Parts: sequence; structure tokens; C-alpha cells
Amino acid sequence: MLTYVHPKLPMRDKTQSKNYYLNQLGFVEVSDYGDYLILSKDNIEIHFFEFKELKPRKNYGQIYIRTNDINELYQSLIDKNTTIHPNGKLEIKPWGQKEFSVLDPDANLITFGQSIE
Repeated sequence: MLTYVHPKLPMRDKTQSKNYYLNQLGFVEVSDYGDYLILSKDNIEIHFFEFKELKPRKNYGQIYIRTNDINELYQSLIDKNTTIHPNGKLEIKPWGQKEFSVLDPDANLITFGQSIE
């Protein structure tokens, strides 16, 4: 019965969030409702809600996005000078995933992963 999941992440500054996801991660804008933003890439959507008082050092927002070509995705972000999380470099994890992570401007952790099986 379940068909999709669309995570909702906090954002302090819509312009900054939009710029990061569009220009660094390759998303496109779906809708902008002022204090609510919807962006997509391929088969996923991420929704953002305004939270001006968010303290990035206290933000635990995270999502895990599966991909079918982790190496190409990683290289495309490197080519755009996207900062990879210092503890999230591309590597194979004990749970059978090859993954890496980035932090968006609000310290939401975005992890990309692909099964190595």
C-alpha cells in the first residue's frame, strides 16, 4: 500500500537551501509556497519547512538516499566542489552499502548509498 516517502527537512534561509540543492546536488524546484519548498531529483522529492530559529549545531535532520551509481554521483559532486562531510567520505560500510554524506547549509545530513551486493 505504501508508495513513496518524501522527507521534510528544516531550513533557515530558503534562498540558501535552494541554491545548495539546485546548484550543488542537481535538484529542480517543484513548488515554492513561501515558507514551504519542494525540490526533486530523479525519483525523489524533499520537502523543506521554514525554521528560522534552527540552531544548525543542534539539528539532527537526516535522510538516506539510495542510488544506482554511487561512483558517478560522488564524482559529479566532487566536480562541482561540493563539500563531502569529513566523516562521510565514500567507502564501503559493514552493512553492505557503499556510501558518502554531505551536510546542507542547515546541517541536515544527506547520505547517499548503494548496495554492493
